[in-house]
Amino acid sequence: MDKLKMMSMDKVQENIQKIRELFPNAVTEVLRDGAPALAVDFDVLKQELADTLIDDRELRYQFTWPDKQKSVLLANTPISATLRPCKEDSVDFDNTQNLYIEGDNLDVLKLLQETYLGKIKMIYIDPPYNTGNDFVYNDDFAQSSDEYAENSGQYDDQGNRLVQNTESNGRFHTDWLNMIYPRLRLAKDLLSDDGAIFIHIDENEANNLQQICKEIFGQYNELGTIIWDKRNPKGAVVGISYQHESILVFCKNKEVFANVSFTKEKEHASLMIDKVKSLIKKHGVVNSVVRDEYKKWLNTNKTEFSGGELAYSLIDDNGDIYRTVSMAAPDKPETRSHRPLIHPITHKPCSVSAKGWRFTDKTMDELLAANKIEFGIDETTVPNQKYFLKDNLTEAMSSIIYYGGSDDAMGLPFDNPKPIYIAQKIVKSICSSSDTIIDFFSGSATTAHAVMQLNAEDGGHRKFIMVQLPEVCDEKSEAYKAGYKNICEIGKERIRRAGAKINQEYGDKAKDLDIGFRVLKLDSSNMKPVYYKPEEYEQTLLDTLEDNIQPDRTPLDLLFQVMLELGKPLSAKIEEKEIVGKKVFIVDDNDLIACFDNDVTDEIVKTIAQLKPLYAVFRDSSLSSDSTAANFDQIFATYSPNTIRRVL
Repeated sequence: MDKLKMMSMDKVQENIQKIRELFPNAVTEVLRDGAPALAVDFDVLKQELADTLIDDRELRYQFTWPDKQKSVLLANTPISATLRPCKEDSVDFDNTQNLYIEGDNLDVLKLLQETYLGKIKMIYIDPPYNTGNDFVYNDDFAQSSDEYAENSGQYDDQGNRLVQNTESNGRFHTDWLNMIYPRLRLAKDLLSDDGAIFIHIDENEANNLQQICKEIFGQYNELGTIIWDKRNPKGAVVGISYQHESILVFCKNKEVFANVSFTKEKEHASLMIDKVKSLIKKHGVVNSVVRDEYKKWLNTNKTEFSGGELAYSLIDDNGDIYRTVSMAAPDKPETRSHRPLIHPITHKPCSVSAKGWRFTDKTMDELLAANKIEFGIDETTVPNQKYFLKDNLTEAMSSIIYYGGSDDAMGLPFDNPKPIYIAQKIVKSICSSSDTIIDFFSGSATTAHAVMQLNAEDGGHRKFIMVQLPEVCDEKSEAYKAGYKNICEIGKERIRRAGAKINQEYGDKAKDLDIGFRVLKLDSSNMKPVYYKPEEYEQTLLDTLEDNIQPDRTPLDLLFQVMLELGKPLSAKIEEKEIVGKKVFIVDDNDLIACFDNDVTDEIVKTIAQLKPLYAVFRDSSLSSDSTAANFDQIFATYSPNTIRRVL
């Protein structure tokens, strides 16, 4: 049986393997710590990639800052950490598909690589804006320990320092860039090919963030920037008072993303339809008075409606709202029909666009039959196509969102939470009923609230993964006074309250709604350090290392670290069963079976093998005897030869 490595993915070795597939001659072997390892011969790689080499001193376009190379290394360096389940903080732990992860998001993103690689439809984050007051994650790129301590503001629950990045720092932009860059590099790999990332940011780092995203996601994959007009200018400033934020949008692969419906609902569509119904009811018929009053109502409220909504200003004889659009062919005249349409009143051929119709004769006949062609008062007017509002309740995501409201985070003490209105609009723009959304700057957990609310409204099954550093609440803050020691406690309570409110509001419609979440907490590895660096231990210590597992770890802790390494969803269904007196975990209906008890006999191994799991995992020290160890592979070869066996 092979041992599990129990570490996060080694991004360097992964990248070397990719280069090896393309340029095998550019990859060689070197000795590292006395063992052979793959390495890239960059001189050979340069020769393969260009017929003219760029001298290191030659000027070229690039976006850089101090310590950028270290931030790249930080993203690529594997870690020996784990995520420990916390049932007491969770809601519906055994059944929920949602996750709430506490810990530094850099390490969490590394741990999620194996399991969620290419499986996330949307990344939606609202990182620190670098206003001079925000605490940012300090990854200690270039500071001495004294400088680090002097600049530090507070610790999280794991002892990590948080640093207030003031402009007097001298590394104002550098520290922020070094914080965000490795996290975005790791996040990109989690996106599915049709996935996208949405990032809130203000004017302090908008330009720098855009350059970073172009480098990481590729300039071609930029989808644009959404301006959120908050309708509330900032206070006294020197210069322009900003009243908007930017939401940068990049996709993983634009060619694949082209097949995604990137839209938003016409916000006032139902209001417009109801208005027309009330006018028809008032006057008893569709007539010119109804049409005039409807147009007057639109003009009175035009500041509230989008341009796409205002275009729907007409009402047909059936009471349906519509707009007209040209049917002229956009390309060369000879490629489309020039057949004239017959006017329904004069019965004469109507004028035809000089370019002809954009549709074939068959399609034109279908439009006529569906009452989707608008004729003029006579045949001299070129007919147009009718777009009915009821058939076009969504529109392309526009570059501006107007919303001046705020969010109270379900009554919890949290400064400036994202409004759920904005989060819902963003999530729904590309996420269908079963997609997964991750927010690794979770804050007050608005994204989780938005996902549950959308699922309640449209019957969807979207899933969320929230990640938040347990940033300690200031003792003078309202949050601390209310009993919340860190931001994670606020976020989890927000989700609980939101779920309860949705359940109450939707009643039976919410009976199958997932309002739970499985809490996981970042911690050191379940394995003792000797598991990773046995050469550092002396003979005198070996008596204390008969067991390679940390003494405070539970079998469930071990299971989740195994799930991380084997790429099993952390929300997977977990059953605990007793087999021949031993506790056994069955994950995803026999996909993974694990037993971490001691004194595992041949009978237990045989019973597990007969279940034919994809993976079977045991502790290295758990087999009851040398005989069982010797028979182990033969038992599986007999009853389940395709099972992959691993040990801790």
